[in-house]
Amino acid sequence: MCNSNVKSAGVAQIDGRPVLQPAGNRVAPPPEAARPLKKSLHKSLSMPASFDNNAAAAARPAPENARAAAAAAGDEGGGGGGRGGGEERQAKARKPGAVLPVVTFAALDAFEPAGSIAAAQREHAAQAQAQRKMRIAHYGRTASFSRVEGRVGATATAAEPVPTSPPGHDEKRCSFITPYSDPAYVAYHDEEWGVPVHDDELLFEMLTLSGVQVGADWTSILKKRHLYREAFSGFNVDAVAKYTEKQMASLSADFGLDLSTVRGTVNNACRILEVRRDFGSLDKYVWAFVNNKPLSPGYKYSRKIPVKTSKSESISKDMVRRGFRFVGPTVIHSFMQAVGLTNDHLVSCPRHRACSSSASAAAGRAN
Repeated sequence: MCNSNVKSAGVAQIDGRPVLQPAGNRVAPPPEAARPLKKSLHKSLSMPASFDNNAAAAARPAPENARAAAAAAGDEGGGGGGRGGGEERQAKARKPGAVLPVVTFAALDAFEPAGSIAAAQREHAAQAQAQRKMRIAHYGRTASFSRVEGRVGATATAAEPVPTSPPGHDEKRCSFITPYSDPAYVAYHDEEWGVPVHDDELLFEMLTLSGVQVGADWTSILKKRHLYREAFSGFNVDAVAKYTEKQMASLSADFGLDLSTVRGTVNNACRILEVRRDFGSLDKYVWAFVNNKPLSPGYKYSRKIPVKTSKSESISKDMVRRGFRFVGPTVIHSFMQAVGLTNDHLVSCPRHRACSSSASAAAGRAN
């Protein structure tokens, strides 16, 4: 008796077992048109003319409920077709190979609300395209080199003229001086590098620093310049030439200098004394190689400045023959640049003209 009541209430067979199914829980499954929009449409910005009809069916807006969709399908099939006519039409629409219009951005916007990932991607692409157009417009005002006039000029549009720099500010330092260069190095470039030197003690100092600079950089050497001056008695040639082995070992330990560097400096002081006996001074000896007139190659680009020249090689050979140490062609070329034997400032650098004027004034006083 009890079993008959359960069956009358409605029992469904699931996996061979009777399960009670009240009438309120029995809901018809939603049709194909009520399924949510597939994510594949969001991932693609453009679609081919022919694609799966299931995606097209999913793209159509779904009715509010399943019964409305069933009623709409029945109406399309005609009065006699009823629900069966709507299902037949849907089956025909799902046949593969049907050609549907391409989904455009405007159509995608209808399914992609503001703030969605696809909308953000399209906005980002639009911004990137706008930035590319701005860069292309900016490249139209690049610097162009005139071979006829021999100078660099800027081409600009009439709408945005290039501002001209005030007089006296169009020249720049040598290109190896950058905004990140150490102030000590910048001061050395502006005040000492390339200026003709005729003092034996300063020549001895720059010869020593040029030899120590191998494997290092001028900035670190300039920061330790006061230590070298203190260790070598202000580069007094007579005093340094008298250093004993014990003094050299003490200097190496006290100032943190390499012992071979200390010994080489003392040896060079002794060789300078011999040069003085032969030429009268170190100044006369080194300037005789350039006929007492600084060389002026006139480099336009820093990459054109060599590390050694034929002149530095000839001076190096003669000094090696006389017993000097740490006087290779590269060291001697650096020494020549430091003491003004060659004016290697770029022609665009204001120091090039200043060093040339200093050399001319010194030559006039000598005559």
